[in-house]
Amino acid sequence: MNPKSLSITVIVALAFMGALLVPTPSGGQTGEEINTTQLLNDVTAQQATIADNQTKIDAKLATIGENVRQARIYASRGK
Repeated sequence: MNPKSLSITVIVALAFMGALLVPTPSGGQTGEEINTTQLLNDVTAQQATIADNQTKIDAKLATIGENVRQARIYASRGK
């Protein structure tokens, strides 16, 4: 055997042994997985609320900007 094929054989054997030693996930959720899922749902809900609030803020800023523009027009006409 040449050194290259020997190293490939060793790597494949180690990968196979590693795959056998890795524990398989159980069918049920653990307490940590449930907590993680709940936290993920909370963060998702918060992001949706933040996006909704940002949309409202953008709309209000557009309204204020339009009011300022109109006020400048009316102020320049009065002079």
